[in-house]
Amino acid sequence: MTRGEVKLLTVTDREQETPGNVLKPLFETSSGEKVCRNEDTIVVYLPKNRNCLTTSFVNGGYHEDLEAIFNHQPKNSEGCRSHSRDMEGGSIEAYIAIHAKRLGLDPEKTAGMTTAARMKNAAIATRTFRTFEVTAIVTAGIEVNGGRAGDPASWHEEDGKTVYVGGTINTIIIVNSHMRANALTRAVMTAAEAKVVAIQQLMAPSKCSTGIATGSGTDQITIISSMDSPHILTWPGKHSKAGELIALCVIEATTKALELQTGLSPESQRDMLVRLSRFNIEEKHYWDAATSLEGEHKREPFIEALRVFAKNPAVVAMTASILHICDEVSWGLVPELAGKRSALAMMRALPEMSGTPGQPHWEVILDERQSILDNWVRLSAWCVKHSCGGSP
Repeated sequence: MTRGEVKLLTVTDREQETPGNVLKPLFETSSGEKVCRNEDTIVVYLPKNRNCLTTSFVNGGYHEDLEAIFNHQPKNSEGCRSHSRDMEGGSIEAYIAIHAKRLGLDPEKTAGMTTAARMKNAAIATRTFRTFEVTAIVTAGIEVNGGRAGDPASWHEEDGKTVYVGGTINTIIIVNSHMRANALTRAVMTAAEAKVVAIQQLMAPSKCSTGIATGSGTDQITIISSMDSPHILTWPGKHSKAGELIALCVIEATTKALELQTGLSPESQRDMLVRLSRFNIEEKHYWDAATSLEGEHKREPFIEALRVFAKNPAVVAMTASILHICDEVSWGLVPELAGKRSALAMMRALPEMSGTPGQPHWEVILDERQSILDNWVRLSAWCVKHSCGGSP
């Protein structure tokens, strides 16, 4: 079965930076939804007879009378963490209404989402199959507040006080068929799972734990369907074609938006040090390990060699395998001792796989009493030091 026609475009594919509040056309769906953008906002203008489900603070929930949805980057929001009371109007609700008026929209018939991501880094994905079309418009950034569901919380909401955190993956989905309220809710579940797929395929780290992120702490979503359409979708879950295309659009647009906003991509993740950063392991930990080994200690050539070593595809592949064992141990899927022994056995192949000449004194380098990661850092530091002439 064909997956249908697919289009993926970015804002910069269509136009250059738009100054001020001038909204310029960006994209139009086959069912008539017009997407426009200015410097800090993307607006989706809705034709009549559209229903939607949205997480917006203003006009959130299920609606059949909205005229527009917008995604907006407030001023001075990039990478910030602040209370919503500091926003213009004193609250997120007031701010969205103020910005709607600024855009010439009716606040009573507008829903809005906010983010620290730039609108010029938005990605749009469209897929079609027979009469069905779905479009996903995504801005994404998780370098500041990426997290994994169940991570320790960073703030608590009480007495109406909230915290605005920079980052956020905001998703707008437009389908040209009719989905009733229950189907819209099911579509949100499908889209949320697809967002996680995009993030986990990039192995993006949580900023609150050693886990792999599942999103940011402030992600939002809006999904829109056409009540005029004679085509009624009752179940946009994973087993349906509608669910498949919704998921694919979200995966594609989220992946591209993360690359545009933060540089997160398959290429950027092909680095041992990037992968280890999830466990707060940095260059200084490698230098500390290197200075505990025999031989000369020259920091500059060691760090230079470490950065080259870290990008060796074989090293990245082994790092990924070792870290997955660590994950499985933490999830309780593999007993700790069995996981450690398997990891240490794998590590013995590192010198040869990385092209490092010679073999270390294994009884000195590997120690079952220490953690998997301590052993990995010590062994890979030995390989780096040996390769840059710092070992006897």
